[in-house]
Amino acid sequence: MKFTKIIAAVAIASLVVVSCKKEEDKSLAVVNTEKTALKEQKVIAPENVQTASFTIEGMTCAVGCAKTIEQELSDLEGVEKAAVDFDKKTATVTFDKTIQNPENLTKVVQETGDGKTYKTSNVKS
Repeated sequence: MKFTKIIAAVAIASLVVVSCKKEEDKSLAVVNTEKTALKEQKVIAPENVQTASFTIEGMTCAVGCAKTIEQELSDLEGVEKAAVDFDKKTATVTFDKTIQNPENLTKVVQETGDGKTYKTSNVKS
């Protein structure tokens, strides 16, 4: 009888844990969808659009380094689009010149990670 109660208690506890986790995952999906929708709404007035490109030294992989830097740049206020090419070791960023500037963009890249790994050069805008 005790064995049956223990099995029943474990089964109920497992169901509670599993069902709560699924609900949490659904709520995270909604939050991520909302962030994506907000991100897509960034529109810069044509007269304020500026593009900067620069070289990034210190990247060791496309998935970790390049994508992390690309995400950091994309999340900045005033940045419409950021693309980091691991093979060419370059970044190209389209931004609102009234909010951002090339110096700030390169500073963000250099501060990504431990602040010593990535170095930027050849800034062109």
